[in-house]
Amino acid sequence: MEVLLYTILTLCVLGVLAAVILYFVAQKFRVEEDPRIDQVEKMLPGANCGGCGFAGCRGMADALVKNDDISALFCPVGGGDCMKAVAAFLGKAAAEKEPQTATVRCGGTCEKRPRINEYNGARSCAVAASLYSGETGCSFGCLGFGDCVTVCAFDAIHVNPATGLPEVDPEKCTACGACVKACPKGIIELRKKWPKDRAVYVSCVSRDKGAVVMKACKAGCIGCGKCEKVCAFGAITVENNLAYIDPQKCKLCRKCVNECPTGAIKLVNMEPLPKEPKTPAPKPAAPAAKPAGSEAPATAPAPEGPKVSSAAPEAAKAE
Repeated sequence: MEVLLYTILTLCVLGVLAAVILYFVAQKFRVEEDPRIDQVEKMLPGANCGGCGFAGCRGMADALVKNDDISALFCPVGGGDCMKAVAAFLGKAAAEKEPQTATVRCGGTCEKRPRINEYNGARSCAVAASLYSGETGCSFGCLGFGDCVTVCAFDAIHVNPATGLPEVDPEKCTACGACVKACPKGIIELRKKWPKDRAVYVSCVSRDKGAVVMKACKAGCIGCGKCEKVCAFGAITVENNLAYIDPQKCKLCRKCVNECPTGAIKLVNMEPLPKEPKTPAPKPAAPAAKPAGSEAPATAPAPEGPKVSSAAPEAAKAE
């Protein structure tokens, strides 16, 4: 009994001694933290989505407080209003950045891009992309297993079962970029968010030649360059058999939409321009009829020489 009592007392003494040692060590190596970090963290949305480049809002708040220049720091969830409030609290200049939204650049629906094989592995885009090119003839298109849906913390993207493609709700999308990083095919892009959620973009990322694209997908870009020629603002470029519309230069004139022969350019929340009727080429005018009598004779008559009378010789013979 006494042995057990001594053991308990010894353990208690050791515990108290360890606590005292840890207390002094913590005081010795304590790192003073700026109290403004807690305040800034409360001002951030608290989504911890990683869209700002940090693991969470705490890391973002720490960087905002410690850096003198915060122009490179931006919270996509809070947006410009949140950054202005934080900057005003810290007495620093806020970063200006236009709103963006995630855009799925693939138009290869089940109807346009028929399946040629079946995948029986794990239902993950990352796993499928590491094993083979996909269930269709297009090795650039969406795999449709929904990795982008899984990583979205705002319920802003879902796979449409009718088309097999993910669709983004621009009202819920915060442009955190999680779906962009999760897509192994790189078909999701953060693009400028227009008023009323309007958009014009090329829904294709295939860099194959036109003939190969048409065999694999009827909605793919064939790199014909018609859209580039008709754009008056220099917003469209064609490189590696693929057209791309720069959202910073595009003015939503919609002329390129009518020029695309495969319908690879998508028009969202806007009506297309009326197509101009094709006018037939003018026929060459018939030659005008010349007035009668104005034509010169084909051959001019030979001039008549002096006429010789036959009566003169006969009279000479009579004499």
